[in-house]
Amino acid sequence: MKHSIACIVFVNNKVLIGKRINKGQMGGRWEFPGGKVEEGEDTIAAIKREFLEEFSVPVRVGSCIAEAYFEHNGEKVQLQGYEVFFDTDNPQWVLTEHTEIDWVDINHIPQESFVDSDLLIYPQVLEYLKGKQS
Repeated sequence: MKHSIACIVFVNNKVLIGKRINKGQMGGRWEFPGGKVEEGEDTIAAIKREFLEEFSVPVRVGSCIAEAYFEHNGEKVQLQGYEVFFDTDNPQWVLTEHTEIDWVDINHIPQESFVDSDLLIYPQVLEYLKGKQS
């Protein structure tokens, strides 16, 4: 089974999303930052690597707050969402795998063109973040 991670960054009641570069296609879809856990790599290392690769931003990893399973190209995938924190108050973004990033109200995600796999964990993420706001 493949293992993927979604990074949930929540700052000032907004969540970070990125629009992934789609090679050969116009536009793109929004997603939580993240990616695949490589063979022999632990989840924490994968999250830190993905953030450095995608944004050149170092992060600290919090708890796993969501989990879902799905099939992609006939292969089962486990997707886990982790809360992620910046190591700095003013990150210097370098986008390598996204055309843009945005900070959105978590309640607006269903109105975005969001990737299906991340929508599977969205209800759990929403519930967790609502608990943090109260």
